Amino acid sequence: MRRRVSLVLLAFAVFFAALSPLLRWYAFPRLAKIPPGQYQEMVLEAKPATLLDYGTLKAKEVEKVTIVQTLKGNVEESEKIERSAGRDVVVWDSLSYVQGPDGKMVSQIPERYIFDAHSQAPVHATGEMVDGDAVRREGIEFKWPFLTEKRDYEYFDAQARTSAPIHYKGTQKFRGLDVYYFDQTIPWTKVPYPKKMPIPGVDATTLEKQTGTTRWYTTKRMFWVDPVTGAPVNGEEIHREELRGGTLLGGRDKVTAFAGHVKMRADYIDSTVELVKSQRQLVLLMTSYLPWGFLVLGGGLLALALVLEARSRRPHPPAAEREPEPEPVPA
Repeated sequence: MRRRVSLVLLAFAVFFAALSPLLRWYAFPRLAKIPPGQYQEMVLEAKPATLLDYGTLKAKEVEKVTIVQTLKGNVEESEKIERSAGRDVVVWDSLSYVQGPDGKMVSQIPERYIFDAHSQAPVHATGEMVDGDAVRREGIEFKWPFLTEKRDYEYFDAQARTSAPIHYKGTQKFRGLDVYYFDQTIPWTKVPYPKKMPIPGVDATTLEKQTGTTRWYTTKRMFWVDPVTGAPVNGEEIHREELRGGTLLGGRDKVTAFAGHVKMRADYIDSTVELVKSQRQLVLLMTSYLPWGFLVLGGGLLALALVLEARSRRPHPPAAEREPEPEPVPA
């Protein structure tokens, strides 16, 4: 009987020991993915900031500039691309809407970001664009991969339409989470005008050709990333834009179009951290809690099976060495 039980326990031990790496290295990469219909909104502010008055074409300091970023999953487009790509794809239609202290639009830049739902690697397909211009992204944007590593990544810059390294600078504590800090500096770079600008009667697509005035930009962007989910829990930018040369500036060499330290609004940081804390438990369940639990369980069952097997093989003492049974007492 003991030998039969030990064989059953041994079978379960092998099963759970094999299930542990299978769950971590096979099931997790295939099950963990970004949902195609996700919607997210983020509000960032620069307080105070320098902003160009397009009426006078002079820079002035303002109380604040607000940037509203939205990410909306386009399920219909993702399903269409999946049929040709043969893998799970997410399509994010995003919009960065910049408004001044009076609530009026300063600029707005739409994007379509297409990426692999599991690895977050870019997927090149028709419709990939920034502000209506077709682009071919390399590297990541908006989100890091699940189980982010302590290394540099290529990060796509929507203003410059190119990718550059974003550097891992160490582990920090943020709102009770151990996060990885990354930063990237884009040097002064000539960039296109946004197609929608607050200049009545001016076509932004031909502004540079008509006036010779060019737009330049530099930024230092900083992200604090939860390494389990790959989601940024905080982001900041020290951002500057200038208009240079041409007839638009009336003989001046350059003028500041925007300058400020852009930070996530505190209430959006709070909601993002709470969301990430809940999602990271699901990832840890498949990458740590269950694999290690199955491995420990398999080891315990193996030990118990060996103990029972050893007891079943223990020899019985000879009949002569056994204690005599008591004789029955006569009535």
